[in-house]
Parts: sequence; C-alpha cells; structure tokens
Amino acid sequence: MTALHETVPAVPRPDLQPYTYVRRELVEPDWRRFPGWRDVTEAQWRDARWQRAHCVKNVRQLRAVLGDLLDERCYDDLLADQAELATMSMLVPPQMLNTVAPDADPADFTGAFLADPVRRYLMPVRSDRDPDWPSHPHSARDSLHETEMWVVEGLTHRYPTKVLAELVSTCPQYCGHCTRMDLVGNSTPQVRKQKLLLKPVDRQDRMIDYLRRTPGVRDVVVSGGDVANVPWPHLESFLMRLLDIDTVRDVRLATKALAGLPQHWLQPAVVEGLERVARTAGRRGVNLAIHTHVNHVQSVTPLVAEAARTALEVGVRDVRNQGVLMKGVNATPDDLLDLCFALQGEANVLPYYFYMCDMIPNAEHWRVAVWEAQELQHAIMGYLPGYATPRIVCDVPYVGKRWVHQVAEYDRELGISYWTKNYRTGIELEDPDALSRRYPYYDPIPTLGEAGRRWWSTRA
Repeated sequence: MTALHETVPAVPRPDLQPYTYVRRELVEPDWRRFPGWRDVTEAQWRDARWQRAHCVKNVRQLRAVLGDLLDERCYDDLLADQAELATMSMLVPPQMLNTVAPDADPADFTGAFLADPVRRYLMPVRSDRDPDWPSHPHSARDSLHETEMWVVEGLTHRYPTKVLAELVSTCPQYCGHCTRMDLVGNSTPQVRKQKLLLKPVDRQDRMIDYLRRTPGVRDVVVSGGDVANVPWPHLESFLMRLLDIDTVRDVRLATKALAGLPQHWLQPAVVEGLERVARTAGRRGVNLAIHTHVNHVQSVTPLVAEAARTALEVGVRDVRNQGVLMKGVNATPDDLLDLCFALQGEANVLPYYFYMCDMIPNAEHWRVAVWEAQELQHAIMGYLPGYATPRIVCDVPYVGKRWVHQVAEYDRELGISYWTKNYRTGIELEDPDALSRRYPYYDPIPTLGEAGRRWWSTRA
C-alpha cells in the first residue's frame, strides 16, 4: 500500500477544464489603422478634449474614420437602424471605436466589424434586430419605472436605504441597450426623449434637501447619464454637499467613461478634485466608489487600467464593474470569464454585477432568458476569487435586483418568471399586498419553444 506522503499528484490538464485561464497583457489597439486617424498623435489620443471633439455621432462621421474599410451595405444597415429601430442616437468616443475589431484583416474588415461584440451594442444595425419580435409585448420605455419613483426630479427612491441621483441626461457614449433610453441622449425617429426640466443647481438643491430630511437613506448612487458629463466643479460641489450629510455612508459614482473615455478621469484637474473628495470621504468614514460599465474584454485597455489605478491611488475605495448580459456580446462563460480576469487581474476593477438586459423596446435580440442567465452563473463559479465573482441579476420591474436563482416560480414554456420582494418602494408604502404579490418578468420570445411562441403570437 502506498503511504499518503508518497502519493504521486495528478499532472494538471488545463485542456480538460471547461475554461482555461491564460494571463493576457492589456493592449491599446493602434488607432492609426483607421484611415481617418492615421495622423493622430499619442498626445492627441490621451487628450480628453480631443476625444470628445472627435466622437462619432452619425454614419457620415463613421465613414470619415473608417472609409472604404467598411462596405456600403454596412453603412446602409446602420442608417436603416437609426431611421427605423434605434432607441439611442449614435455617440461613440474614439477610445471605444478603437476597441472594435482590433485585430481585423483589412481585406475582411466588414465581416469582422459586423461580428464584433463591442460594435453590437454601441452601433446596432438593422439586421441585428429580431425580425419577428424586435420588442417584447411587455417592453416599456422606462422599463424599471424609475421616473415613477422620483421623489424630486431626477432622484429615484426605490430601495429603502438607497437612492439614485440622476444629475444629467447625457453620456460620453450611448449604448443601444440603455435602460434609461426614455430620458438619456438625443431623441431618435422612434423615441422622443423625456427632459429634465429644472436647472441643474435647483435639481441638486432639491436632492440635497430630500436627503437631509430622509435619514433612512445611507447610500447614494450619483449617476445620470454619466457623471463624467457634469462639469467637475459642479460635481465636486454636489459630492461635498452629500458628504456633509451625516446619515450618508456610501457614495457611488456611476460612469461608463472610465472605460469609454478614460482620458476624462486622467485629466489633472479631475484627478486632483477626486482626491479632495476621497480625502473628505475618508475623514468621514464614507465609502466612496466608482462604478463603471464594461461589457467585453476588448474594451479593457492600458488606458482603462491607468484610469482605475489612478482613482484608487487618490483614495477611492473601490472601482467596480456593472456589465449588462447580452447575446452576441458576452453571454457565454468564456466571454464573461475573459472579461472578469482582465478587469480583476489587470485593471484593478472588481467584477460586481452583470444585469440581464432590461425590457426596453427593440432589445429582444440582446436579451437572454432567466434559465440562460442561471446556466451562466453556474458556469463561471469556481474560477475567480469569491469576492471577484460577479452576481448575475435580474432587475425585475417594481422589485429591483434579484439574483437569477431567487426566482419564486418559473413557467419555462411561456417564459414567464415570478418574483417576490422584502421591501416596499416609495410608491407602495400604503399597499398591503406589496410584500406578498408575485411580480412577473418575461423571457425573450425567440428563446421559447414553438408552443410558447404560438401562445404569445395570439396575444401580441
């Protein structure tokens, strides 16, 4: 019999694992591969003002950058989507466009561009959309009813101890799947956007006044839009006023720009101001964090890592990522794990949440079913450190975030799941059934079997 200490360990066989981790160095793609940027210097590329001034806002500007790399059918497909289905106007910073098809062969750039995961959510084309079910019958412009829960303009009080403060209705980049497509960005032919009506200073005054009068709120997500679009002196003033409220213990800055426009967060004036805010938060014992939004590993570049590292160095407690789970973008175990390892291991960004894409109009081609999200959560367990393993959540209308395995009942044939909750939103304080009611959520109809699709067809 072999002694325990003499047992020969098995030779590791990474190739037998469902996923194999390989450390990959972050790379900034060469923007000079695009005809329109051949003469752009590194100093220009690192300049936030240059980045903002050269955002791609329409097909004409995209053609000026890509030229003949992209064929005319693709430009026509983009134009058709903007005219017929897009809920968000086009706005793509050079930093993000540069992460689209980074290794494409120029001879087949169109094919790589159309298949690219970053392109799929930043610049959807007409042929991406589901031809039979572009929208779910229960889709809604404000699918999470955030505006319905405003206590003052722009301040959503949905959870008992947390609020969302929307300071601005614009972003440095617009994502096609935006959950706030009802308010954020420019109007499109399909969507006439709602507007914030108060002057920013008046809106902020009312938010601060509400928080001072509501000591049960301890956590404030400062968002929009994107806080990177708030002039820094105005944002710093608002944050300092928040930090003066003794009952506020957590402040989170929501900014896609950390990945989409990291140059903004590397500007000396912004870095110095962020350090002042972080020092004040530290003295008060308030947790200051940045929440960003990265959906694919291609978008994690050295500049993104530098921006995250700089925020941590000046005293921000955490930089966390809240991605959105989307078919064609990241809805496979390999895609999620590649992204999480790049964020956690190379960019100092903590993988935090992946939200199922919300039920906004014309989003069925992105959305995944609850059972698919459950399988993805199972598939990514055990590879990342526990604290860096993201939770996949369903943001259920009138309920809020729920881990995908918290579903109370699930009709897989019809794609209807039912959820419960343990708190009342601000609009349900007098509702005796709020905590016993089952709240429905709907799988995308293309994921259903024939019987389910037929059932929905008779009710559409």
